[in-house]
Amino acid sequence: MNPIAKRSSRRRTMVAAALVLTVLGGFVVRLVDIQVVHAEEHVADSISTGNMAGSETLYGNRGTIVDANGVVLASTTMRYDVNIDPTVVTPAKRDGTIDPADAKLWEEQSAAIAQILGMDAEEVRRIVADKKKNEPESQWAQLKRNVSTAQFQALRELGVTYLTYDPRPARAYPNGAVAGNLLGFESSDGEALAGVERWQDQCLEAKNGEESYQIGATDGIRIPGSEKVTPAVDGGEVALTLDSDLQWYLQQMIAEETQNQKAISGTVTVAEVDTGAILAAAQYPSMDPNDVLATDPEFRGSLVFGTTFEPGSTFKAVTAASLLEEGVATPLSSVTAKDWEQFPNGARLGDSHPHPEQTYTLAGALIDSSNVALSKFGELLPDQTRYEWLKKFGIGAGPVVGFPGEENGWIESPDKWDNQQHYATTFGQAFTATIPQVVSAYQTIANDGVRVPLRLVESCTTADGEVKKPETGEPERVISESTAQQMQLMLENVGFQSSVAEQIKVPGYSIASKTGTAQKPAAGGGYKPGVYFTSIVGFAPADDPQYVVMITLDEPKRVTSSAATAPALQKAMKYVLQSYRVVPGRSEPETKLPMLK
Repeated sequence: MNPIAKRSSRRRTMVAAALVLTVLGGFVVRLVDIQVVHAEEHVADSISTGNMAGSETLYGNRGTIVDANGVVLASTTMRYDVNIDPTVVTPAKRDGTIDPADAKLWEEQSAAIAQILGMDAEEVRRIVADKKKNEPESQWAQLKRNVSTAQFQALRELGVTYLTYDPRPARAYPNGAVAGNLLGFESSDGEALAGVERWQDQCLEAKNGEESYQIGATDGIRIPGSEKVTPAVDGGEVALTLDSDLQWYLQQMIAEETQNQKAISGTVTVAEVDTGAILAAAQYPSMDPNDVLATDPEFRGSLVFGTTFEPGSTFKAVTAASLLEEGVATPLSSVTAKDWEQFPNGARLGDSHPHPEQTYTLAGALIDSSNVALSKFGELLPDQTRYEWLKKFGIGAGPVVGFPGEENGWIESPDKWDNQQHYATTFGQAFTATIPQVVSAYQTIANDGVRVPLRLVESCTTADGEVKKPETGEPERVISESTAQQMQLMLENVGFQSSVAEQIKVPGYSIASKTGTAQKPAAGGGYKPGVYFTSIVGFAPADDPQYVVMITLDEPKRVTSSAATAPALQKAMKYVLQSYRVVPGRSEPETKLPMLK
């Protein structure tokens, strides 16, 4: 080749190489622009259109609810939604037919799936068949929501490839109905709807996180190193004052007593005198928060906090305390009373049992539960003064604990009292109270006149370990220590001398108590004939009060008076005193107060 040809060939090669390098350079510049200079913008565009974006929810665990001893009453467990790919099940051949072997295998597998899920095999097959018919290309159909971890594991052991699982946290209540009406429940979407779950939601609530990442546009595979994680935050732990063992026993006991007395419902409440801690708040009928729909809506909430009633004779103790505190009577002050009397203002009042005219001491009026005698004692104080004492003891003062749905109770101002109300308020009628209000009144008397606010929540411990105590208010002196101790002695004599004394007796302990038989209002005004809301409240040991116990029965039919509640008080008080190892002492009052003069 001559030199001129060689130079021409070399020049063409250099030009071609330059062109190639120029094109490659353009690609490199563009690649750098895409993957370096404007990489974030392009990724953001892909993520916004969903072409290169993937994400997973990181579920936080809702906090646990525990009793006073750390026993778990509510926790979070993982549940699963079970899905199936209909296109993989019994795949059709090109001619549309299905291999008999595949059909038989699907029949066997669908039966196994149905058995694990608690479904009918035909139902499983129908879900798949309907999806294939209506959406032939769809690769998703849901078989069942919210299955347990045990069911999830059993399904995975089948080894089928067409099942997928969407995990989701769910609430579990390992003790079933124990304290169920207090714990409350959530909706299927995890919204706290009732009870402690709702009340303490701010402490228990978890915050979900998210893991986002980039995926390949063609293969859908996660791109390593592209992950961004916003961690989940778990909820805190709520500790209650409840003793779950005590709660369990009292739920069994009150269920038995309610059914024995053929009552609509029953409750039993236990509070610690010196701390105000509610150790049990049991009821029948009860509710298992694992299966809320199995319980009548009327009994899904707490009857202890959601019931109002005229307290009746249990509040005669408040009338007596106000008389002592105002200095207008002593335990031995007396009035003369018949079983029925018409008062000067035209009001007619009667006692629950017939008796001749007799002279009652103030202590005796409580022992014999005489409405007439208490009415005469009550006249020693003006209406306004008695009203103020009822308010001081919590009537009409609003919720005691702050539990969701807790009722207030109600009382009219004394300027609106009619002739009958003027007297009825002395023996617990013409106003309404709640169970916690009555328990709080007796806790005040038992605690030497100092009211310690009742409480159900002990603390909230956040996920990072910070312990927060609820604001329950400060202890408050309501009556003097002297008045309280006189009331303790009188109520001890009531427990020892009343008509139910033998029924509530606990050997080795002296019980202070008072019954209450409240008439129930009728829809059109007045009271329902022959039906009552009955109660009994007491504290023990009477000489060193440590526990207050209250029983209620709504419309008992076997025994319609408050005597219906006496066996339940005896059982509850005996169990409480023995469970908490209260040392036995005397079984009767050191000073026996006379009922009559």
